[in-house]
Amino acid sequence: MSSSWQRLEAMGLGPLWQRRSLPLPSLLATAPAARSLTATSVSPQVTPPPRPRHAGPVEHPAIQAMPAAAPIAPLVAPTQLPAAGELLPWPELEAAVAACRRCRLCETRTNTVFGRGQPGARWLLVGEAPGENEDRQGLAFVGRAGQLLDSMLAAIGLDSETDVFITNVLKCRPPGNRNPSGDEIAACQNYLLQQIAHLKPTVIVALGRFAAQTLLQNSDSIARLRGKVHHYHDIPLIVSFHPAYLLRNLPDKAKAWQDLVLAQRTQRAIEKPH
Repeated sequence: MSSSWQRLEAMGLGPLWQRRSLPLPSLLATAPAARSLTATSVSPQVTPPPRPRHAGPVEHPAIQAMPAAAPIAPLVAPTQLPAAGELLPWPELEAAVAACRRCRLCETRTNTVFGRGQPGARWLLVGEAPGENEDRQGLAFVGRAGQLLDSMLAAIGLDSETDVFITNVLKCRPPGNRNPSGDEIAACQNYLLQQIAHLKPTVIVALGRFAAQTLLQNSDSIARLRGKVHHYHDIPLIVSFHPAYLLRNLPDKAKAWQDLVLAQRTQRAIEKPH
């Protein structure tokens, strides 16, 4: 195995997923908090179809498909951001996501979706998972929801290609846009942590209930989470609506505007010279 793939395995990003090697030792099945939140924060899971066996070789000899795991509560215990010496170079991280086969979603995706925008941006926007358009194009937040998000960002003076980086909790589309399951979140967890450690954003905006609950580790509603400054690994985090929701609920666009203004005010307060 090459040193590059060995580094992936050492950081929990290796393509060969083994539960016992995940850097989240108590997040699955054993955590009482995860079990207690299941009834309040999880929609009924859709059981995926049986996974086909692979007859031929995969892209890399170290990459093997994992067997389907039983769905669990989607809230995942937070872990520490990787230290500088534990970071993959950005191109290698993107390549690791593209080659990932750590959960069942590799069987149904068209493309992985690493994100879009500027790696040096001060803002990080995190959604739930890619949708149909994102899966087809391999880019985050495209289609009507992405256009709305771009317009909202432009309204507060931000360019979606240079001032922000936009990604999702999951890097692959769940079939039928169902809610992600806990093992799928666990498989993607370190990718997001690596992205955040690279970006060092001034502010994070969680788009939608699922992204907010996953990052903040609670089951509160959007109504309870909005309008205040939370923190994720000491980074200010603002909760807002998902753009796809706003397309169906136009009156809440005014509330989403308030959320972006709060995020902007928070960022400026942090960066203001003392």
